[in-house]
Amino acid sequence: MSDDPLARAAPAVSVAGVGACDVEPLSLPLDPQVAACMNQWLHATTNAASADTRLFAKLIAARDVHDELALLGLRPREWHALLARHFTHAAEVTLPRNVGMNANTDEHVSFVHSLHALLLTHASLTVHPDDAHCVATIIAHACLRPDHLWRDLGLAGRTEVTWMLTRYFPTLVTLNVANLRWKKFLAAQRALSLGLLPGPAPGCPGCEDYGYCFPPQR
Repeated sequence: MSDDPLARAAPAVSVAGVGACDVEPLSLPLDPQVAACMNQWLHATTNAASADTRLFAKLIAARDVHDELALLGLRPREWHALLARHFTHAAEVTLPRNVGMNANTDEHVSFVHSLHALLLTHASLTVHPDDAHCVATIIAHACLRPDHLWRDLGLAGRTEVTWMLTRYFPTLVTLNVANLRWKKFLAAQRALSLGLLPGPAPGCPGCEDYGYCFPPQR
């Protein structure tokens, strides 16, 4: 396992090859509140050294500090099963409510369902299938929010998104030959899978770099 990504800073570099998904990337430090919350979640596990457990602790902490667990998109049954797999001592944590609040239009619901399905067609056989399901759900819902995907997920940079996608959906990562930003790439792949023209994810128009990713047509 690599050094704790919370403890060291490193330049943002691409994960080289699928084999790199077995260790966590070095990344910039997290927000102190998120880091503290992540450590609390890690105290609730019996395997804090697991890269998958640490990833879920970080994804959960990013929402937990703002009382936004529902934005993960996980249904109570999925949430309970995730806790049972990774955070056995946190069984009494309140389950998310109003799970649908982040997919509040038919268009959003359709986007989440189709992107989730696409991600799972590329799921790695080396990870727990229920973990892949949860990661796909969290990513699909994050694409509804108006920022870079790594910020929407509460991660510490693009490197961590690359690591996560490489670990869980490696064959999809290999398709990003143009090194597109991940939210733009995922939205484009989802559209292509449905026979549609590539376009922005629902959250893209609110991002500061929307004009860069989708310049006006002349």
